[in-house]
Order: sequence, then structure tokens, then C-alpha cells
Amino acid sequence: MELPDHTLNALFAQLGLPDSDSDIDNFIERHKGLDTATPLAQASFWNEGQAAFLSQAIQEDADWAEVVDHLDALLRT
Repeated sequence: MELPDHTLNALFAQLGLPDSDSDIDNFIERHKGLDTATPLAQASFWNEGQAAFLSQAIQEDADWAEVVDHLDALLRT
């Protein structure tokens, strides 16, 4: 079975955030430098639903896990 190939754009849309490339770049620029001790889903800039989605994606190693991990890495630089 082939897994879906989710993109950052699709993840941002799923989270209810603006999802153009420039919107994503701006979001990352605004929020980068996330402390390594803070799990991605617990970052202060997510609402409750977004945090729950991210947490579930990571915990269940869901279809979204790879792109969530990529976002996590981008926010920690």
C-alpha cells in the first residue's frame, strides 16, 4: 500500500493556516528558534485543535508524521 505524499502546503491547509509557499516561509520566519526542550505540539503558537493534530500525527506515526517532523526541524533552526 502506498502512503500519501503530504507536503508542507497540505499540512498548513490541514491546520487551517494560510498555505502558500510565502505564507509558510513567513510562518517559519516568525516562529523559528523553537526551544529543543519544547515538543512541537506544545509550542505556544498552536491552537488546541492544531496541537492535538500535531501530537496525534507524531504519536501514531501517522501519514502526516514525516511532514510534521520536517516542520519541526524547520522551526528549530
